[in-house]
Amino acid sequence: MVFQNFIDGMKKLITLLFFISINFCSVAQRIQVENTAYQLLLKTLLSHSVPEMSVNELSKKNNTILLLDAREPKEYQISHLKDAKLVGYEKLDLSSLKNTPKNQPIVVYCSVGYRSEKVAEKLLQQGFTNVHNLYGGIFEWKNQSQVLVNDKGVTDEVHAYDKTWGIWLKKGKKVYK
Repeated sequence: MVFQNFIDGMKKLITLLFFISINFCSVAQRIQVENTAYQLLLKTLLSHSVPEMSVNELSKKNNTILLLDAREPKEYQISHLKDAKLVGYEKLDLSSLKNTPKNQPIVVYCSVGYRSEKVAEKLLQQGFTNVHNLYGGIFEWKNQSQVLVNDKGVTDEVHAYDKTWGIWLKKGKKVYK
């Protein structure tokens, strides 16, 4: 009798764990990048502490989204997403958001998504309620052949941060200055 109760309990536990793992995997795998190795890097590098948006999702959105670039000025000058505002990371400046409604849809990005995730966390702490991190960052944006601009117009250049991180940028012209 005791043994049968143990077996029944284990069956229930295994069933519960199975359904939890299926749910977890489907949520964790919802957003992907095109390169498998890059996907594995992002899965471990990011804490996934804020909602994430894929390049594909963002490319289909209308102009109501506020884009924030969490890279440094020298990176932003090389290229950025159209209409993005530079907020930086080392010298984070969110003063341009003081009149922004707290429910404004915001997508934050950087090179791969680490710095932008940290900035998005700060935005959530400040009461913004509709904040996303661009999964894979500007590198994945360019890897999926999306348009980048600078002060001269459309560009193929992307600041690749450094040669270690630049390996994840597969399209465009890498710039390291």
